[in-house]
Amino acid sequence: MSDVLNECARDLMDTVPQIFQSIRTEMRRGRGPDLAIPQFRALRFIQNHSSPTLSDVADHLTLTLPSVSKLVDGLVKQELVVRRESEQDRRCMALALTPAGEAIVKAARARAYEHLANTLASLSIEELGLVSQALELLQPLFQSTAARNDQLKGA
Repeated sequence: MSDVLNECARDLMDTVPQIFQSIRTEMRRGRGPDLAIPQFRALRFIQNHSSPTLSDVADHLTLTLPSVSKLVDGLVKQELVVRRESEQDRRCMALALTPAGEAIVKAARARAYEHLANTLASLSIEELGLVSQALELLQPLFQSTAARNDQLKGA
């Protein structure tokens, strides 16, 4: 590997976790006092996936099925999540956000977005352009990695 490639990989490894931590912190602040962090993470997962099952959520949260079932029961009682029969397998229950659940996730995301915008506001127009160009270059590389990982999970 070239020195430039090594330096770029090292910079990504050092910077990306800091960016994610900043986003996670703001998202958690926006979740509201009535939700535990695992509940909020479940809401975000359900929002980002089409008709996930309890098993999908358990895998994502690395919790047992009974623990996730109890967690989701709480979200159902708060009217943030609904269970419905899965279109793929009638024996499974699919999960979806209610409008109230969707609103909580959207509000937390908006808060994180505003925080990122405020953080980036100290950069010049030229620097912002460079950041955008770099992200445009990286996005397809890592989208294909995510797609490959999803395919491996399904296999």
